Amino acid sequence: FNNRICCVGAGYVGGPTMAVIAKNCPHVTVTVLDLNQQRIDAWNSDSLPIYEPGLQEVVEEVRGKNLFFSTDISKHIRECDVIFVSVNTPTKTKGLGAGRAADLTFWELAARSIAQHSVSHKIIVEKSTVPVRTASQLSSVLDANTQGNASFTVLSNPEFLAEGTAMRDLAVPDRVLIGGPRTELGSECVNVLADIYANWIPRERIVTTDVWSAELSKLMANAFLAQRISSINSLSALCEVTNSDITEISRAVDTDLELGKGFLKASPGFGGSCFQKDILNLVRASLAQNQSCRFCKPINQRTWLIYSNIERLLAPVAIECALVPHVKIFIAMLSASFILILLFR
Repeated sequence: FNNRICCVGAGYVGGPTMAVIAKNCPHVTVTVLDLNQQRIDAWNSDSLPIYEPGLQEVVEEVRGKNLFFSTDISKHIRECDVIFVSVNTPTKTKGLGAGRAADLTFWELAARSIAQHSVSHKIIVEKSTVPVRTASQLSSVLDANTQGNASFTVLSNPEFLAEGTAMRDLAVPDRVLIGGPRTELGSECVNVLADIYANWIPRERIVTTDVWSAELSKLMANAFLAQRISSINSLSALCEVTNSDITEISRAVDTDLELGKGFLKASPGFGGSCFQKDILNLVRASLAQNQSCRFCKPINQRTWLIYSNIERLLAPVAIECALVPHVKIFIAMLSASFILILLFR
């Protein structure tokens, strides 16, 4: 390991993750790469392209020292031994698996670019949330486009970040999960990545496993969290007709150590795209293996029922406001817009 790492993708995961690595590993040169010049310019300015509490301070502390942002992808891929890939993996909107499968277009483009510019062995780190066995597909793309003496070992290192607490999640994580091939070279590459994290994370919190288990663990973690949210949300409808207080119920359940804390606040839905995307991903993977995925399907179904309840509750408000001129009509429009966003997001 030549103490040089880079990350393809300067988004919500790649930027903060590399900033924290640079801060805690002053002996390592870290470069964040992206094709979008405007985004890279923003990372090099005082107005970062994303906001997370504490991110600005960390970037300003290490930027220009051992943290850099660049569009020169070919140069840094050639120079770096460890390459993180953190690109968008949205749900497919067309083609095979549309509506469930992840769109890996950006992943494939990143893999082709890495293979094109590599001239030695590289450790490729999956940082994005991807379907199980994506590493196998990534390896196939890399091998098919390999030039010269280049070779690759693909590791899975899924992120477990929450918006608003990403910097804390990176600085003091519950665990760091690293999956690698069950080979001698694979174990060596896993140790290289584990050693990077060990600069600030206790070894007992660095969990190592095989690639497929690491990929699936991330999806299942999000599915379990979504299960908790959808369960408390579905109970809120019963609370309305029984005059129970959903907040008090959440507080009571939250104190049960066997159930664990968190993710028991009733809300309109999951509060983001990741849970829904990852559940659909699991359903797709299960169906592809002729499994029914009975665990995942009800989660989205219950969320749809919550959306329907919101529509039922807000519709009378919208109608009443529509009868009042001027300002209150605006409230009705907001209510209708909120319903549409929930139903068609």
